[in-house]
Amino acid sequence: MQPVMFCRSALARCAMAAGVLAALAGCGGGGDDKPEVAAPASCAVADQNVWLRGYMNDWYFWYGASPKPDPSKYASVADYFDALLYKGTLSPFPEDRWSFMESAADHDLFFGEGRTLGYGLFVAGLEILDTPTQPLRVRFIEPSSPAAAAGLQRGDQILSVNGRSASDMAADNDFAVLTPAAVGDRLALQVRNGGTERTVTLTAAVYDLTPVTGTRVIESGGRRTGYLVLKEFVDQALPGLETAFAGFKANAVDDLVIDLRYNGGGLVSTAQALASYIGGMPADNQVFASLLYNDRHQDSNATFRFNQRSSSLGVSRVYVLAGPRTCSASEAVVNGLRPHVDVVLIGGTSCGKPVGFLPISQCGTTFNVVNFETVNSRNEGRYFDGIAPTCAVADDLDHPLGSTSEALLAAAQYHARNGSCPPAAASVAHALRAPAGERARRPSTEPRDRGGMVPR
Repeated sequence: MQPVMFCRSALARCAMAAGVLAALAGCGGGGDDKPEVAAPASCAVADQNVWLRGYMNDWYFWYGASPKPDPSKYASVADYFDALLYKGTLSPFPEDRWSFMESAADHDLFFGEGRTLGYGLFVAGLEILDTPTQPLRVRFIEPSSPAAAAGLQRGDQILSVNGRSASDMAADNDFAVLTPAAVGDRLALQVRNGGTERTVTLTAAVYDLTPVTGTRVIESGGRRTGYLVLKEFVDQALPGLETAFAGFKANAVDDLVIDLRYNGGGLVSTAQALASYIGGMPADNQVFASLLYNDRHQDSNATFRFNQRSSSLGVSRVYVLAGPRTCSASEAVVNGLRPHVDVVLIGGTSCGKPVGFLPISQCGTTFNVVNFETVNSRNEGRYFDGIAPTCAVADDLDHPLGSTSEALLAAAQYHARNGSCPPAAASVAHALRAPAGERARRPSTEPRDRGGMVPR
């Protein structure tokens, strides 16, 4: 098997089985938005499989340690794709649990237009994987979605979906029905809020994302706290970020809380923008993140730097609300800020995805394959077990996001006032730190918080 080389920084040396070679051309370059790869001979399965073998053997991060099955033995592209994925044989890298295929139309809709097909209903399925007898509750509703129009809200209990009990769905870890296949698909929900039960019917639609879903300035105890919920790192988030940070700056906030608990990632360039608003002038032009490719594509290595913006705050400390759905580009924000800003993580251990994609589309399918890993200015990365919280606090579905009574936000404000975690945090620290990584490796089938890590 051919050895694979992983460049750790522009000055690092990369070990190979055959010896030690210097990391050469392009380690600080600008990077590419997509790999330059010839198209398959046709869209027949046999030709797509041959193309996929060549692409993976060239651009896949683990190309030297991944299986090399015969493409002619597979009757579908999806099956062959799964057979090509790296199996975790090379320390310290775990099995590839991130690479995936999707409709090119869905990919372009999300990253290009800032829109998505769905119901806009996100449940707390991950939280009850180990205890499926617990109630299945709503954790998030997209503001412009069918679920929002129907009046569903965070904390609602789902009793049944299309006649199937929520407890049965949880026991089977089967929430696939919550992800529609097409516009017009319908979902009949029996829900409970307090003592009131009702039936709600949702019709799947394409709706606009609202990446910045909440922002406010909280005055309490003589301190002003700027609070921001960011759901997706897409281009459409940029105007909302500018408005939010302009407000924080005008109000001279003392503390800053960024809520990334449900942010699955997205564009590194948008993550860079958020980090730049936070880091401000002290971090200006410093390295935010470096993207490092395999030894065949060192010329694609890229460096993203902090850049001063008119509304940048330049805080010395930031609170980030996180959990097992805080993933990819969201984790890159935490990791990238740490050399420059005191980052206090409140909530649960993040998902553990320090790798990203250069999505490439062929024959109506977008292949999101791990192409690079990311490190910060101190060359720190490879947090495959997730980033552990400073204060471990269980997600609180009894209060809206942004409520000062909500547990994670309240814990951040407590820490800001007292310089320590709230006493209650100690009682949940072990429960949140130990299983979070395992839950990330055994994901729920609930509708995912779309994201990833894509350079543009």
